[in-house]
Formats: sequence, C-alpha cells, structure tokens
Amino acid sequence: MQKIKSLMGRQGLKSPQESMADLSPVENLRIPSKELERVTALQTNLQLAAVICTNARRQLSVSKEEFTEASLGLLANQRRRQLLTGLLKSLRTIKTLQRTDVRLSEMLEEEDYPGAIQLCLECQKAASTFKHYSCISELNSKLQDTLEQIEEQLDVALSKTCKHFDVSHYTKVQLAYTLLGKTQTAMDQLHMHFTQAIHNTVFQVVLGYVELCAGNADTKFQKMQYKDLCTHITMDSYIPCLTDLCKALWEVMVSYHRTIQWHEEHDKQETTTAPGDAAAESDESVVDRSYVKKKLEHGLTRIWQDVQLKAKAYILGTDMSNFKYDDFIVVLDVISRLMQVGEEFCSSKSEVLQESIKRQSVNYFKNYHRARLEELRMFLENETWELCPVKSNFNISQLHEFKFMGQCRSPSVSPSRQAASSTRQTQEELSLFQQYLQEGNPFEMHTEQKEDETEDVLASNGYESDELEKSVYQDYDSDSDPEELKQDFVDEQTGDAPLKSASRETIRSKKKSDYNLNKTNAPILTNTTLNVIRLVGKYMQMMNILKPIAFDVIHCVSQLFDYYLYAVYTFFGRNDMPVPSPSLPNHGGRDAGPARVVGPACLYESSGLGLISSRLRTTLNRIQESLIDMEAVGENAGVHGAAEDRKEKVPSPHLSQLVVLTNSGTLYGLAQRVVATESLVFLAEQFESLQSHLDTMMPAAKKPFLQQFYSQDRALDLG
Repeated sequence: MQKIKSLMGRQGLKSPQESMADLSPVENLRIPSKELERVTALQTNLQLAAVICTNARRQLSVSKEEFTEASLGLLANQRRRQLLTGLLKSLRTIKTLQRTDVRLSEMLEEEDYPGAIQLCLECQKAASTFKHYSCISELNSKLQDTLEQIEEQLDVALSKTCKHFDVSHYTKVQLAYTLLGKTQTAMDQLHMHFTQAIHNTVFQVVLGYVELCAGNADTKFQKMQYKDLCTHITMDSYIPCLTDLCKALWEVMVSYHRTIQWHEEHDKQETTTAPGDAAAESDESVVDRSYVKKKLEHGLTRIWQDVQLKAKAYILGTDMSNFKYDDFIVVLDVISRLMQVGEEFCSSKSEVLQESIKRQSVNYFKNYHRARLEELRMFLENETWELCPVKSNFNISQLHEFKFMGQCRSPSVSPSRQAASSTRQTQEELSLFQQYLQEGNPFEMHTEQKEDETEDVLASNGYESDELEKSVYQDYDSDSDPEELKQDFVDEQTGDAPLKSASRETIRSKKKSDYNLNKTNAPILTNTTLNVIRLVGKYMQMMNILKPIAFDVIHCVSQLFDYYLYAVYTFFGRNDMPVPSPSLPNHGGRDAGPARVVGPACLYESSGLGLISSRLRTTLNRIQESLIDMEAVGENAGVHGAAEDRKEKVPSPHLSQLVVLTNSGTLYGLAQRVVATESLVFLAEQFESLQSHLDTMMPAAKKPFLQQFYSQDRALDLG
C-alpha cells in the first residue's frame, strides 16, 4: 500500500481523500454521486490490491523460508559437510601416520622388509601431501629416521645370508633393496659381509679351541690377531679345530654359491615371464643386473683368496713335524678336500694352500722318513728271516694302506660291500656343491670315517685251511726242521725218490724252480717285507693326497727298497763262509728284477762288495754313497764328514745274532737265504706293479728319475 502511495506521489496524483480536502465545501457538495462511487470503487480496489500484495508478500516470505533459504542452507550444509569430511579424512590419515611407527616395528619383527619399506615410502608421500599442517613437519623427519633405521636392519638381515642362506629370506631382502633403488649398493654390502663373515668365523672357531685348551689362563686371546692366535693351537686339538674351521668356511662358500644360483634363476624368470615387455625394460634395471652379475663373478675369486689366506695362517701356525702319521694324513686329506672345494668353487688351483701345505709336508716327511729308516734298520737287525704266513691270494691291495688305490678285488669282499663301494663312487662323481648344496658338509666325513672292512691277509693260525697249502707252510715255516728243507733241496737236485709229503710232491713236480710254490701257495715274504710294503702304501697315500711333494716321496720310496736290497746283500751276500753251491738255478724262472742279490752265485767274499756283477756293484756303490752312513760303523772315517749329509743317511744294518750262517748242518743258513731272496723278489714285484701308479704321480720334469730307478734295477743280473 505504501508502495502504491509513493508511486502516486511521484506521478502527481492525489488520493481521493486529499482531492476531496482540496475542494471547497461548495464544490465538494457539487461533486456528483457517480464520481463518489468511482472513488469508493477505486478505494475498494486499492484495498483489494493491498490485500493481494500483502498475501503475495506473505507467500513470497513463505517461499523464501521454505524453498530458497532451505535449499541454499542445504547446499551450504552439504558444502560444509564435504569440507568437514575431507578434514576428518585428513585427520584420520594424520592419526594413521602418527601410529605408523607401531606397525613398522611389527613388520620389522616379522622380517617383512619390503612391506615396511613400502609403508614408509607411502607415509612419506602422504606426509608431503599434508605438509601444510604444522604437525606433519615433525612427522616427516621422523619417517626419514625410520627409513634409515629400516635400512640398517636390512643390512643386518643381508649379513645373515652369508652363513645360512635361506631363499625366502634373501628374496625379501633383495625385493626391499629394489624398492629402495639400491640394488648395486646391496651387492657391494653383501661382498663386504662375506669378507667379514670369513674373518669372524675362523677367528671364533680358533679362539674357542685356544681358550678351551688354555683353561684358566689369563692370556687375553680375544685381543690377538688371527695369525698369532693360530700359534696357540695344541697338537691334540689341531685336527678337530681344522675340521671345524673347514666346516665353517664351507658354510660361507656354499651360501655364496646359492646366492649366485638365486640371481641366475631370478634373471631367467625376469626374462621369460614377460618377453614382450623386454623392450620396455628400464635401462636402470639392465645396468643393475649386469653390475650384479659381474660383481658376483669377481667375488668368487676374492672370497676363495680370503679362505686360502685364513687356512694358510692356520696351517703354518703349528709345527707338524712330530705329528703321528695317521694324524698328518688326516690333515692332508682335509686340506686336499678344501682344495677340491676351491677347484669347484672358482676353478682355482689353490696355489696358496699348495705352497703352505707343501712346506709343512716337506718338513714333516723329512723327519718321518728319517724315523722310518731307523725303524726299518731296527726291523732288519731283529729279523730272523722266517716266513710270514699270508694267504695264497695275498695282494698288497688288500692292505689298508693301499685301499685308496681302489684296486681291491679280493673274493672275500661281499657283493653288498661292492654295491656300497659302487654307490660311493657314483656320489663322488658329483661335485661337492651338488652333494652338499642343501644339507651336510663334505668335511664331516673326516671325523666320522671308519674302516668298513677288516684286513684279512694272514693265514689262520699261521696256515690256510687248504690241506695242500697247510703242508707247504709246514715245510717252509720257520718252525719246520731245517733238515726237511735240506732234504727237499737235495731231492730236487739229485732226483732221489720224493718224500711222501704232499708239499714235497708238489715241490718235486716243479721243473722251473726249486723253491717256487705252485699257484695255490702263498708268496714267500717276511715280517720286515710286509712292513716295508705297508710303509710304501703310506708314502703313496701322501703322494696321492698332496702331489707337490710327489718327487720327494718317491725318492724316499726308492730308498726303502734300496736299503732293503743293501741289507739283504750285506747279510747274505758278503760273508766269509762258503755258500752251498754255485749252481743254484733261478727260482722258478721268475724275473729277478731288482732283487737277485742272494749269495748262491757269489763266491768267497772277504771285504768290500765282493765278487759280484758290475751292475750290482754299481747299484750297491750308489746306495752306499747316497744312503749309508759309514761313519756310524767306523768305516771310511772322514769320507762322509758333512753333518748335513749324515742327516740324510742311515747306518748299515747288522744281521741278527739269531741267524746263524756258519753252520754246515743248515747249509750255512740256506732256509734264511731262500726266504730273504724270495722276499726281495716279492718286494721287487710289488714295485713293478706300482710303477704305472707312481708314474702318474711323478711330475713330468722328474719322471727320468723314476725311469732310471726301474731300468737300473731291472738290469741287475745277479743269477
């Protein structure tokens, strides 16, 4: 209504009341009633319009309240809700970030390194999104510290693979380093850990044995260098410590071997899983793979060099010259197995190990050989030259000392043992890393190894069960009456009727030799002969295990035979009594080889080497000059005066007083002479059978020595 009034005022119009007020009373009366009706009608209309406007305003107000304001309020509330929801999400994220440390700790305890790194990286990314919050700045630095802590624990986890490799564990570690983008760094760290593992392992093993043997000593062994610590190992603990040392080193090397295998298989999987994506492979991934491959290949030589140096320090830390033979053989065997590991590990010839064990071996073998020569002299001086009763099928390969040659073909070996031997041979064809890759240790066998067979070369109760062989042994045994031996000899020479003994009938039936037993009879040898053969087997074991000293050992082997030859000659070929007959035929037509030194062909000998063949004289002169210490018996005083020369020599043996060679009733010790001769023949035959094996062990540059030894002795014609 007010708006209508203001509109009429702007147009100069007046309301009916105002118009009526402006008229004079007269004029007012003159106004016609029609016109008054129009005014009344207008007033009514205006009132109606006012009502309509009022209603419209009221409706508009209702509409505003019910529709416009409500809708806008809803929109505003919705917008506010969205903002609050986003804020709530951010707050929840911030809360989650604040609680990340707890979850990260749990994941690290579970060794879920890839998951922990992934979570930490995601948290860092989220923190950068909410960096406008003041609380996030502190959280971001905390996450960085946590990530560094994870890397430290990851490095520790990587170091654990150096001793006990586990596929799942190593896979997690490598995936974690890949997430960090530090594949090359991981490989550098891995090699550093392997080097440290080798040092820590050997130090702890040796330290444990040193402290155990030292007892309550106040020496601070833990502060010693490894090289110095090795010098405190006692002789009793040397082999157990060496074995444990090699076992520990094997664990490190087999872990490295399995590490290489893991990377090779992993690379194959990556190249074969998605060949179509090979072109899309990142350059960084290719570079990482190439770097890892080269690093692992180079690490083989480096790790083996570290192993050799540690083993060398241990080997040279103890003087092994006084070790027992069996103990020293175990040491050689362990080191030989370690060198085999090096050959398979990185195709190394193990020059460091060879040189160190060669030094110890040469030192040991000089002392050992000297003692064995003295021992042989003692055996020879106490030998009564009686038969040693061995079985008719006796062969040196049946002795334990020759088992390593693998030539035992004795019928006494059961098929089950032969099958077991075949199984072991099949296993040995596999490399050590193939046999012991998953479990076991190639050095355990040296402490658990036991003989699976008993040596059975002697006849039961001095004889074999066979009656014929028993009777032969009875005729030739040292307990037999020398007159029977004499009668056997006379019967063969004169053609008289044979005795009724089965052995005598057998002997008379032989035309080739007076004392050659038939094929069912055992070889003739003495206890000293058997001991020399065993000694040769021990020497050959050394050569087989450690070839760098092969020439030194073979030279000493030849000295064993030379000394035995010299002893037999000095005992039975150089004396002042006549021998029974100068026409004793060759024994059974056998090749005398290097052994025909007995005196049937020798005449009266009063001094020196006697009247013998020139070749034998040359050989005996050589033996006497190179091996016999003449000063020890007062002969040729002053000729061999050098102390160093005398260390390599041994005094000439003396015949036992129990052997009488001056009694004509025993044909001047004919039985002993025959046994000595045949034992030397047998010994020569064994040397002949071993020639091919010795030749394979001899270095190429030294083979002429072996050939000369055999050719010179074969040329002896002493019949």
